[in-house]
Amino acid sequence: MTTSTARRPAVDSVLADATDLARSAAEELAEPGQVGEPLGVEAEDERLVTHYFDCLAPAYRGWRWAVTLTRVPRAKTANVAEAVLLPGPDALLAPAWVPWSQRLQPGDLGVGDLLPTRADDERLVPGYTATGEDADELALWELGLGRARVLSPIGRDDAVDRWYSGEHGPSSPMAEAAPARCATCGFLTLMAGSLRRVFGVCANEYSPSDGRVVSFDHGCGAHSEAAVVAAPAEAPEPVIDEVGYDVITLRPTDDDAVPAGDADRS
Repeated sequence: MTTSTARRPAVDSVLADATDLARSAAEELAEPGQVGEPLGVEAEDERLVTHYFDCLAPAYRGWRWAVTLTRVPRAKTANVAEAVLLPGPDALLAPAWVPWSQRLQPGDLGVGDLLPTRADDERLVPGYTATGEDADELALWELGLGRARVLSPIGRDDAVDRWYSGEHGPSSPMAEAAPARCATCGFLTLMAGSLRRVFGVCANEYSPSDGRVVSFDHGCGAHSEAAVVAAPAEAPEPVIDEVGYDVITLRPTDDDAVPAGDADRS
């Protein structure tokens, strides 16, 4: 078996020598003084050669002016086929374009911003297909008050993974240093549906997790039983001395008088 390798076309000498023509074509596109030294030529095909020139524009570091020349068979005159600015191997390029739905990060949504969801968003399913303890009551659908779409199993699993591995899960530094877990905290409020098996909402205003979804095995220093402060002892009631007294003037009475004979004997 024989194998054939593609042979690169030879560089056309007439086109390779037309450096001045290629430079003038690049200078017609560039700002004055932005076409630098020649960087070489490359054969694109038979009678088709591209000249490269250094780009001196500060905003296009590593880019090259590329001017492609051609000629008709047996002609000795080169013609400009194309002139463009192309990035070189070490060119400074803009980041690859990413759709907005992939660029958006938690917390990016501001006041007045709208975040549309795709019609085929896998995190959501039509509300009438929901079953189990997370579903709306059927009566609501009969009245037309139900939600058009509800959380799908994929959406629920994504939320569980995100919450459990986040800063309000069991592996955060706060949880590892906590004296006890949220499952035993009096400030934990249980959620509804199947998520109540793993998560609750913190209702302690002094906790960094206040108002946040926390896993049962999360924890913080504001645990309700971390350190119970003893109630201060009640001060004793003051004793008021209500005992009074009356000043009595003592005067001798007739019964207390000394008999005259006794006075003489004394």
